Amino acid sequence: MIERALPEPDILYRALVEKDAAYDGLFFAGITTTGIFCRPVCTARKPKRNHVVFYPSARDALLAGYRPCKVCRPTAPPDETPQAVRALLADLGADPTLRLKDADLRARGIEPAGLRRWFKKHHGMTFQGYQRALRLGVAFGQLKQGGSTTAAAFDTGWESLSGFGEAFKALTGAAPSRAAGALITVARIETPLGPMLAGAVEGGVCLLEFVDRRMIETQIMRLKKLFRAALVPGRNPHLDRLAGELNRYFEGTLREFTVPLDLRGTPFQTRVWEALRGIPYGATRSYGEQARRLGGASSVRAVARANGDNRIAVIVPCHRVVGADGALTGYGGGLWRKRWLLDHEKASLCAAKRR
Repeated sequence: MIERALPEPDILYRALVEKDAAYDGLFFAGITTTGIFCRPVCTARKPKRNHVVFYPSARDALLAGYRPCKVCRPTAPPDETPQAVRALLADLGADPTLRLKDADLRARGIEPAGLRRWFKKHHGMTFQGYQRALRLGVAFGQLKQGGSTTAAAFDTGWESLSGFGEAFKALTGAAPSRAAGALITVARIETPLGPMLAGAVEGGVCLLEFVDRRMIETQIMRLKKLFRAALVPGRNPHLDRLAGELNRYFEGTLREFTVPLDLRGTPFQTRVWEALRGIPYGATRSYGEQARRLGGASSVRAVARANGDNRIAVIVPCHRVVGADGALTGYGGGLWRKRWLLDHEKASLCAAKRR
């Protein structure tokens, strides 16, 4: 692996004391007095500056003899989905019309209140709301194919047509009898850099963002308006293909994504996004270079703004654009992720040359 340079130790220590999430994954802190190492966001009591050493990876900290902290679990992927929730999501994926009540959850050893908080944090809705959205997605599909409202309602577990109609209108903004709009199917995909929210329509993937990105709610609102569609959790062939390609990318065996994309935006935005896709794997370009390639050396700010509006991270590789001096500049997923992605691609190329 290529060595990663870290910011100045005083900057890292300040991030550790302030529990700055922007640095989570960028470094790990070894505590010399206890022999453990932590993530920057660890809630344990912070040591004095002279009792801390910094490492660019968990592997480096382990090789230096430090043990993983039991509070922040630095060797686990950020926001890893608990095993019980994984099993629950698998069951719902197999049968989206499944209706699980609190008693059913307790029988599985899951505390409903804790599950509700987890779904609110990671999906923006309660578990019951998640189940309801899944069932509405199935019903929407039946209506789009010409099925009757009555059949769609009762096939997906509603006990009354009025209740189904109210829930459907709350989600899509229209009555079931006018189900002519679109749905964006969304799913959570685990990656080594933390979970990502993916969305797809009939034409391809239209969303791929890290779930902790500050702009993600704004992106979702823009997406709903742009596509005139509601978001529902579920499965989609494009999302299945995306998950497989992302897995191969993070393993270092895939350099070019082939999953279809729906890059909907202004003409200028789509030109910028297509130009981003033209940056070779493992390479970088400056904002100025990108602007010149688009025919306007004076449009650097506009290019940077369009980069920031990119809704499909990693695949539309805005992480490959750097400052004129090669320095890492703004990245919605956090500079530590940008650094990781660039290092990962360069390391994969080096490994391929050695084989």
